[in-house]
Amino acid sequence: MKGYLYLENGEKYQGELFTTSSETTFNGEVVFYTGMTGYQEVLTDPSYKNQIVVFTYPLIGNYGINDFDFESKKPHVAGVIVLECKDTVYHYEAKHSLKQYLAKWNIPLLSHADTRAIVKQIRKSGTMHGSLTCEENVVQTPSTEKFPVADVSVKQKVTYGEGPTHIVLVDFGCKKSIIESLVERDCTVTVVPYSTPYEKILELKPDGIVLSNGPGDPKQLKSYLPNIKKTIENFPTLAICLGHQLVALAFGADTQKLRFGHRGANQPVIDVFNKKVYITSQNHSYVVDAKSLKNTSLSVRFKNVNDNSIEGIAHKSLPIVSVQFHPEAHPGPIDSGFIFNEFTESLSNVRREKQYA
Repeated sequence: MKGYLYLENGEKYQGELFTTSSETTFNGEVVFYTGMTGYQEVLTDPSYKNQIVVFTYPLIGNYGINDFDFESKKPHVAGVIVLECKDTVYHYEAKHSLKQYLAKWNIPLLSHADTRAIVKQIRKSGTMHGSLTCEENVVQTPSTEKFPVADVSVKQKVTYGEGPTHIVLVDFGCKKSIIESLVERDCTVTVVPYSTPYEKILELKPDGIVLSNGPGDPKQLKSYLPNIKKTIENFPTLAICLGHQLVALAFGADTQKLRFGHRGANQPVIDVFNKKVYITSQNHSYVVDAKSLKNTSLSVRFKNVNDNSIEGIAHKSLPIVSVQFHPEAHPGPIDSGFIFNEFTESLSNVRREKQYA
């Protein structure tokens, strides 16, 4: 049936709305993703909670949905917008079409929409609230404040792997592939809720801490910053995406919202330590404010080549490293997978120091 995207600045775009839900209007923050592939991972990445995703590549769904590339147990997007969605699939591992998968979870799909015009509008006016609907003349209302981390974090601890290195992963909306990347490097990973106090983490006797990715504004977690700081000051830490932003806030730096964020699989990032450029996978609206790092104990390690925004920081004296991009990729290139190697190797060094101290 005929459907529409209404943006909060008054712009309206027409397409064909497909939904199995009894609802007539679906709300969310409208963002765009530039990758040619990886829609299954995007749909199931908890960082996209409450967002309507516009896929810029004109043909989406041609290789279907398989049983392996999920980043969580269910999709988290509020809606999907494409130019063309394929009903037939062309891959031997495909179990469902994209449309079938969205229908299963009652996620609306707006197809045959002018995705180029929508993306140009977002780039011009910035990320904004929007509605997908079959109704004419929907009046946009301001988006209500939400705390999506609480919706996507685990409710109790879960353990993966049986390796000798024990990692406690604080879950703000973790992707499955982050856990898999650590297990592949011979780690036991205990995933705990985002609100787990330091004393409970200490009881688990970790060798290191990982702060995961997740959705929303990092400042919504302001009340948890003292607990986060105490935790990472006492253990070697790797922080990714939202976790990276929380590290910065915990040590007195600030974050700010980009106009339309970085979402795609081809973001160039330079390591200022060795002057090498890596192509990275990213998904975020917020970044660390470079000026706010000036009087902190943090230094810049990675920068975005396109806009010079902060992509990674390191503590000047503690074994804490954080990255804005996704070293596990999924989807995207694996250029920056070495970040996990650096982290796990540093844990081995710390254990050796304790053994011979």
